[in-house]
Amino acid sequence: MRLCKTVGHVVATAKHPALEGRKIMVVSALEGRGDASVAMQLAVDGVGAGIGCEVMVTESGAAGAEALGIPYPPVRSVIVGIVDV
Repeated sequence: MRLCKTVGHVVATAKHPALEGRKIMVVSALEGRGDASVAMQLAVDGVGAGIGCEVMVTESGAAGAEALGIPYPPVRSVIVGIVDV
């Protein structure tokens, strides 16, 4: 799990059926608090985060499945929490 900041969202004209109605966010690792080797990545929003939020992103299949409510989600990264600062 890593701490990131949401910096934007993706508009997709076609999505996997399991992702219909879900936001895909662009997240950036927080300097000194995330993985510096990953500059930016896409993550499916499982908690209703907005642009500018500090969030927790997981790449664990089990955690992503739990947050999205999908047994085998077709994604790697999922936003599973919003950090209240």
